[in-house]
Amino acid sequence: MTVSVNTKQLPSYDQPPVSEVVCSVLFDSIEALLSPHIGLLWLRFQPDYPFCNDVAPLAPKVEVFNNQIIEAQLQMSDIPPLPRVWFISSDETRVIQIQRDRLIHNWRKISLDSEYPRYESLIKAFQDHLNRFNLFIEEADLGKIQIHQYELSYVNQISQGEAWETLEDIGKIFPDFKWQTGLARFLPKPQGIDWDTIFDLPEEFGRLHISIRNVVFNNHPTLLFELTVRGIGGYTSLDSMQSWFDEAHEWIVQAFADLTDQRIQTNVWKRRG
Repeated sequence: MTVSVNTKQLPSYDQPPVSEVVCSVLFDSIEALLSPHIGLLWLRFQPDYPFCNDVAPLAPKVEVFNNQIIEAQLQMSDIPPLPRVWFISSDETRVIQIQRDRLIHNWRKISLDSEYPRYESLIKAFQDHLNRFNLFIEEADLGKIQIHQYELSYVNQISQGEAWETLEDIGKIFPDFKWQTGLARFLPKPQGIDWDTIFDLPEEFGRLHISIRNVVFNNHPTLLFELTVRGIGGYTSLDSMQSWFDEAHEWIVQAFADLTDQRIQTNVWKRRG
């Protein structure tokens, strides 16, 4: 599988607020994949991923468009469900997640010293991990990967004091959402924000999901700004997967630039381009 490079000039930031990036592929459940296989697979990712953990599996979320038909299949099996298994890097910033119908690669910001490694590095690592997993599945005679959907997510954390102090300042960061102050109004100041919207991408390529909400992270008030593209379009083969992720990345970067204040992009996040 050849890694292509997206040569489009997109906005870039020297100090972006990104705290996590998630690349994911959803495929037909590999029912022959058992716990002993996961142990053998982990050996192939060591020593780069020396730690391991079990968590609950994720349920699939599939984007469906008007002319698509999803066939529901009821599968009866005596095989017990597998957990979602995490392979964790030595610095804990990277996680490979495996379950019967999914492979996920995360980068996450663990500390202030954790530098965002950039999209090109992350997508290359994701492709490498998927190649290794696919080779293992073939060598173990467990079947073939039949892709249903891709997903790319960017999670941004904007801490209190980083261009905002109270939730009334939401418009200073997201100009489309301005809380009117100085008016005689019945409602008190907002105590929480939870906003979601969805955009259809052209030619049923996928959908862009955007959410903004206030959370408390490490005892510090934070605005959580998440952008996720989910879909597949015509990119149904592993060889065309890179092109899908390049397009999804462009939509996320351009949406981030559209929705956030340009002065904060320049002065706080140090935008280039």
